Amino acid sequence: MVHVPVAGTEARAGVNLHAERRPAEARAGGRRSIEAASVAEGHARLVGIALYCCALLCFSGTDTSAKWLSRSLPVLEIVWARYFISAAFVFAVANPWTHPGIFGTKRPGLQAFRSLLLLGSTAGSFFALRSLQLAEATSIGFSQPLLIALFAGPFLGEWVGPRRFAAICVGFLGVLVVTRPGHGALQPAVLYSLAGVTCNSFYYIITRQLAATDAPRTTMIYTGMAGIVVLTPLLPWTWVTPATPAHWGLMLTMGFFGALSQWLIILAHHRAPAAVLAPFSYIQIIWTTALGFLIFGDIPALATFFGGAIVIGSGLYLWYRERTKRAEKVTPGTKP
Repeated sequence: MVHVPVAGTEARAGVNLHAERRPAEARAGGRRSIEAASVAEGHARLVGIALYCCALLCFSGTDTSAKWLSRSLPVLEIVWARYFISAAFVFAVANPWTHPGIFGTKRPGLQAFRSLLLLGSTAGSFFALRSLQLAEATSIGFSQPLLIALFAGPFLGEWVGPRRFAAICVGFLGVLVVTRPGHGALQPAVLYSLAGVTCNSFYYIITRQLAATDAPRTTMIYTGMAGIVVLTPLLPWTWVTPATPAHWGLMLTMGFFGALSQWLIILAHHRAPAAVLAPFSYIQIIWTTALGFLIFGDIPALATFFGGAIVIGSGLYLWYRERTKRAEKVTPGTKP
């Protein structure tokens, strides 16, 4: 899976676990400034960037584990294991005993729908990884900020201007370069990947809506429930007992990476705003390409690198335009 924070939208991820504001954030009227206000804050942002890069490595580790396990286990079993084990790790640190009232939500229906969307995203990604290289799936996943920017208009009232809309169109051309429709490459795995990215985009939009009503810990504890509730009854028909201790160990590792990546994302966002972290999201292509080569012997095609570069460029332009818009709001009288 791919995680790309949208600039200026820390609330979308629901990761602000601390009520008190930093001094620079308070002076900005609740918004965290792009520029560090002090040496200490600059150091904190460097730590945040390092944590974020480690989280991306964990995301890549989760995908690599799932791809390796899919050689011998059903995908639905792998998806269930990812959620069940991750939920166990999360519940160990966030539960009704350590955080009373954690299950209290003002929008239970939206929480359930958000959890279902993440289940769809994970299932689409894991089904795709049976056939796609890690680098191919990651390049397609980088279209997520393009979809979020496109869907934010009708669902959040945040309409993009003509330049950002043009960047979205160019980004989708990059996805076409990666998938190469009409040249035998548009296989079902590509459709699974695109479906997963679409679900993940709506997941982030709904996460932002929930951030206005529910506490971050509450949203986090509901995150994996759909994967457990929906898939557990299917286990008697889909379960294949892992053949070796290595399979069991990798399933545990996958769940641990899933939980650790989310926690590292929370820590990173606490130390640095999304606008600072966003450009580093694309480091994930390095992790996935390296892991794909080292573990599976995959060498991505030139079209994957070229199309991925187009998608990354479009995403970076969207990040730049969002940063520019925020600067214009902070500086009165600036021309649009």
